[in-house]
Amino acid sequence: MSFPDQFFNTLMIIDDFYWGHIGFTLVVSMGIYFTIKSKFFQFRVLANFGKTLRDLHCQKGHDDQGISPLRLYFASVGGMIGLGNVVGVVTALLIGGPGALFWLWTASVFGMLIKYSEIYLGVKFRVKNERGGFDGGPMYYLKHAFNIKTLPILAAILLCIYGVEVYQFVIITDTLTNTFNFNKIVVIIGLIGLILYTALGGVNRLATVCTVLMPAFMVIYILMCLYVIGIHLENLGAVLSTVISSAFSGHAAVGGFAGSTFILAAQNGIARAVYSGDIGIGYDATIQCETRTFHPERQARMAIFALLSDIIVCTMSMMVVLITGLWATSSALLPSEYVATALSMHFPYMNYFMAVFFFLAGFTTIIAFFTVGMKCSRFLSAKWGEKFYLVYGIFAFSFFSFFDQSKVMLIMSLSGGLLMLLNLAGIIKLRKEIEFK
Repeated sequence: MSFPDQFFNTLMIIDDFYWGHIGFTLVVSMGIYFTIKSKFFQFRVLANFGKTLRDLHCQKGHDDQGISPLRLYFASVGGMIGLGNVVGVVTALLIGGPGALFWLWTASVFGMLIKYSEIYLGVKFRVKNERGGFDGGPMYYLKHAFNIKTLPILAAILLCIYGVEVYQFVIITDTLTNTFNFNKIVVIIGLIGLILYTALGGVNRLATVCTVLMPAFMVIYILMCLYVIGIHLENLGAVLSTVISSAFSGHAAVGGFAGSTFILAAQNGIARAVYSGDIGIGYDATIQCETRTFHPERQARMAIFALLSDIIVCTMSMMVVLITGLWATSSALLPSEYVATALSMHFPYMNYFMAVFFFLAGFTTIIAFFTVGMKCSRFLSAKWGEKFYLVYGIFAFSFFSFFDQSKVMLIMSLSGGLLMLLNLAGIIKLRKEIEFK
């Protein structure tokens, strides 16, 4: 066995153990704790969207620094909603079975208050920077939580690693190369150039790009998925019943599906919910701290709606694969091909549409993550951090482009898991600083 194979096999063992035991327990227990403590605050916020929008109207002459809260919402959604919602969640389905969808719902609903908490702390403990904006996120609230200097540094390093979104980069390059018969090297170079141009513009340019691309992307994709679900509506009841039963008992082998257990369903559903929704990772806290409002709860409430958007897109992706029966009959497809194949049963030229779709969805996520990595690199070293990070990003994007998609996913899964450990420790320590209002 070659060294790369040994390396990825080791990562897989660690990943399975972490998300099957530690990650599973942390997300569910903390989500339940905050839900009870806040008296089901996430549901009260979701039921009163108008109040959240009214509260985001900033007073003139007071909250005049920073970026519009609504533009930051789309920047947040741009990072959350991407190929993780279309491909990553399908991977959870293929390994954990239909029950993974139930656990994704569970982790996302309880995770809303984890996400609210990290953004609340990110805005509360942010500092002004020399660029006319703000710096915040786990590096800053961990300073207040623990008197350990290495923890903020470790969080920044992990966010730098996580910020180079190699998994979605690989999917985009593979899809564009295979669909349009492009030269892979040219695709890699061109995509890296676009990423660097957008990320170097900071959160302001990121928010502009995501505000233009995300609304249309979300609406078109959801409508297409709803159409397919509507065509197969007679199967919906049976699919939902299977989702619920498989969540607690696993699912037997059927067709091309190898079978799963309760642990596999929970592990994969929760891991993909954390990845696609960036629950407890710290990415969103680093982005949202740039908000114009000085009221942490106002910006944090928008995170609940952002995560709701994420749940909807994840559900659409998994439902079209489930309701068409494709999950149990097609074992020869790559994870990135399942949704495209399901949609192609009802729409023409889906291979070309999905190639463009993957580019737009993945690109917004990649630039959002990379922008956060840039901010974290400046935290590590104001003089050299950004330069080293650009070199690292170019190397990592290029290097991992020639590995299998499922192996590259392990890099994001594990770095995200470690970040979640740090962030949740800080959130628990600072829980009395968080107000649910």
